[in-house]
Amino acid sequence: MPIPGSGLAKGLAVTLRTMTKRAHTAQYPEVQPELPPRTRGVIGLFEENCTVCMLCARECPDWCIYIDSHKETVPAAAPGGRERSRNVLDRFAIDFSLCMYCGICIEVCPFDALFWSPEFEYAETDILELTHERDKLREWMWTVPAPPALDPAAEEPKEIAAARKAAEKAEAAAAAAAAETTGPTTPETDTPTTPEGDA
Repeated sequence: MPIPGSGLAKGLAVTLRTMTKRAHTAQYPEVQPELPPRTRGVIGLFEENCTVCMLCARECPDWCIYIDSHKETVPAAAPGGRERSRNVLDRFAIDFSLCMYCGICIEVCPFDALFWSPEFEYAETDILELTHERDKLREWMWTVPAPPALDPAAEEPKEIAAARKAAEKAEAAAAAAAAETTGPTTPETDTPTTPEGDA
């Protein structure tokens, strides 16, 4: 059976312990917080990499990505070739009033057109201003931090290892072909010379 007043005593003990500690107050916005470099703040768009594949808009669970595009005909690169068509981006917008910052759009993008930026100060007084068009998303792109350097002790990536092996194989084949075309070289033999007057 609990002792009467034990709960009150525990509460007062917590209060007394807290009163002796110094309070830590973050002086925001005068002092900016130190955020990790991969903080999910806002999404930046690298427009040149976007192929209008619509994967980000289709996979977004909140349907907060709006993309418009049109098709253009690209002339043949060589005579006798056929014309090709390509998508041209007209509009790319993200409504951050709906976005839940899950990062699915960034993960599914096959061409690395979307990136996380640690910037988080984009509050607005009008909710309509939270829909960032592609020009604004392009500005956020320049705040994206550089990726961390590779660990020097890590294993070599498979793609680089395969490319290096193929290059070494091609160099060995070229060296062997060059050796075959020049043919074997015979070393010159020194012929003994006789001094003058010996006959």
